Amino acid sequence: MALQAPSGGNRQRWHWIVVTDPELKAQVASYYRRSHLAYRQAGAEPADAAAARVIGAISTGDAELSGNQAGLWGSLLPAAWSLALALRARGLGTTWTTLHLRYEREVAELLGLPADVRQGVLLPVAYTKGTDFRQGPRVDLDSVLHVNGW
Repeated sequence: MALQAPSGGNRQRWHWIVVTDPELKAQVASYYRRSHLAYRQAGAEPADAAAARVIGAISTGDAELSGNQAGLWGSLLPAAWSLALALRARGLGTTWTTLHLRYEREVAELLGLPADVRQGVLLPVAYTKGTDFRQGPRVDLDSVLHVNGW
């Protein structure tokens, strides 16, 4: 399902790293956990840390990563969202997180990623405890909606 998402230039430059090996999952989770603890110490209240299962990454090739990167990430992010929706439709749950990116180089080395591949999202995947889904906590619409300008 993620492969059917829209992508810039219809090029599908994304890659999916599915981590099922328990030892690798534990190692990726340890990096996530370290970042999660720092995040909480800064005053944030994220959900509980979970072991990684899917990492969305994109091959940057010769692309320069400075300046506006919308064209680059605008392909991976809809694909990851499509995957998340497809998982939910099949009774699996996930949550979008990027906390592991504080240790992107270490995780890349652990998983043997090529030097031109950048990680963009980590999606832990598991069966849900039920199907009684509800809306997540969000800011008030009036605080983020702007009409005809800021």
